[in-house]
Amino acid sequence: MDIKAAQADRFLKSPPRGLAAVLFYGSDPGLVSERAGLLAKLLADDPKEPGEIIRLDDTDLAGDPDRLGVELRTIPMFGGRKIVRLRAEARLKPEAIADLLDGSPLAGVLVVEGGNLKADSKLRTLFVSGQNAAAVACFPDDDRSLGQLIGEVAAEHRLTIPPEVRDHLASLLGADRTQSRNEIEKLALYAGPGAAVTLEDIDAIVGDASELGLDQIANAVTAGKVTEALAAFDRAVSAGESPQSVILALLRHVMRLHMLSAAVAGGKPLDGALRALRPPLHFKAEPMVRAALRAWSTDQLARAVSLTQACAKAARLSSSLERELAERLILDLGQVLGAR
Repeated sequence: MDIKAAQADRFLKSPPRGLAAVLFYGSDPGLVSERAGLLAKLLADDPKEPGEIIRLDDTDLAGDPDRLGVELRTIPMFGGRKIVRLRAEARLKPEAIADLLDGSPLAGVLVVEGGNLKADSKLRTLFVSGQNAAAVACFPDDDRSLGQLIGEVAAEHRLTIPPEVRDHLASLLGADRTQSRNEIEKLALYAGPGAAVTLEDIDAIVGDASELGLDQIANAVTAGKVTEALAAFDRAVSAGESPQSVILALLRHVMRLHMLSAAVAGGKPLDGALRALRPPLHFKAEPMVRAALRAWSTDQLARAVSLTQACAKAARLSSSLERELAERLILDLGQVLGAR
């Protein structure tokens, strides 16, 4: 089975009976790990016969190549099922698990955490075509799934988050599910159970992370500071940010600037155009947006949108080149304005 990103939550809520092996893959490693953990826990939490979760990685198999097959084919002494969570790193060869996906009955269930695999990768193809197996796509959260995540954590801590505050929080999250959840949990601890969360709370706790994140890259690019933007991009990727998330953040940023520029060119006052933005612009970002609108013409912004859309499409089609494509985009956008 080939489970698309939009189908993943439904698949996790009700996995098919007889499921023997699942691969979670994609550009969001935090989401890959979270979903693998959720499925393993769901499969192990049988009230009649609780299962046992075993964690392995390719180093465990290096010295004992047969261990995976032994674990999955051996019936547990005390009943229940073994759920083997395997982290598939670069050294793991697809052949090591190919014979487990031929349809032969297994005593356990294999849950594999993969990387950002291409459609034609051997490992992904094995799970898509294997009997009683599935490959589940895990890509960075969109607005809807981020809203669900924020709502989930807020409900756990009985937090009240007004819409404009929720929108601002969502704008700082999304590249990695684990990082996003950790930031929301940190905010919940800071605000306290039952609190009403404010913009000031977010700036106090989540703001520092965003300074090294997507906003800093986008603002540096639209200020024409290419060297600063590339340095911020390197820091973000080193911290686990997806290059595709950077590209999408740049696309949102230049599209918003183009919309504002076009509105002003059409006779609308800038202050009115800024107030009409949804989600609303945070007060700290307003001076940078005003400066970018003074520096860029509507035609330049239209060119920037076109370049960024083309880059986003290329990165989706060639994920192995996403970092190089993102760097090239930063340079091209700087050239459109005139780097300094």
